[in-house]
Formats: sequence, structure tokens, C-alpha cells
Amino acid sequence: MKRVYVNEEWCLGCHLCEIQCAFANSGETDMVKAFNNSEKKPISRITVEDGADDIHFAVSCRHCDTPWCVKGCITGALTVNDNGVVQIDETRCVGCRTCILMCPYGCLTVGHNKTLLKCELCVENAGGEPSCVQRCPNNAIVFEDRDGVL
Repeated sequence: MKRVYVNEEWCLGCHLCEIQCAFANSGETDMVKAFNNSEKKPISRITVEDGADDIHFAVSCRHCDTPWCVKGCITGALTVNDNGVVQIDETRCVGCRTCILMCPYGCLTVGHNKTLLKCELCVENAGGEPSCVQRCPNNAIVFEDRDGVL
């Protein structure tokens, strides 16, 4: 299955992937409108961690073969679709945050309505690639199949 991977040696730490992710999931078609919404600023599903020695690493859902977040979800809000993508049904999420505790990668975040948000690989994008991958200026984020690697 194709997943998002980060080549940390190429990541500049510009955080543009976070901005593009937030915009892609905002429901808006105009970026200025999306980020000028004072009530609900868009929230990114990917987070860039800035480490020592100028190492930067974008963290997003790994869509694990054994997704512990799904196993721990008490309401069944997290499921795995036919393509192996871990998805969340926000209408079923009660915000208990068990999935956050279960995820070994720290890939989930809390949304505006206290339900959880996570990377779903921009499955609705017509381009077939997640927005963070499409718009990374240094090609540090890729969408590919790497056998045996999460």
C-alpha cells in the first residue's frame, strides 16, 4: 500500500506541508478565506517536528498493518477501508482520546469539536496524491509503496 514517507535529510522545516494539509481539509476553495476564518482555523493532520542539528521530520499517520488506534477505538469511529487507509467517522467519535494513547507514532490530533483528526491520505483529492506530497517544495515528502517499512 502506498503511504506518506519523509526523507528527513531533505526536509527544510518550512512547515508548508502543515499549511497545505490544513487547507486541503478545510473544505474551502480559497486559501485566504480558509485561514481568515476567525471561528475555525483549519487544522493540519501532519506535524513537522523540529529536532536538534537542523533535523526536521513530518509526522503523519502511517496507516499501519495493525492499527492500534482502530483496535482501541471504543465507538468504532476509526476503521480501515478497502485500500488500507485508516479513516475516522467524526460523527461516531466521542473524543475519549484512547486512539491517541494507542498510536505509537503520535499521529492524531484534536479537532475544533473535540473529536479526533488524522491523515486520511487526502483520499478525496482528484490528483491521487496527498496535498502535503504535491506541494512539498523540496520533495522531502513522498507517496510510495515501500515493502516492509512503516
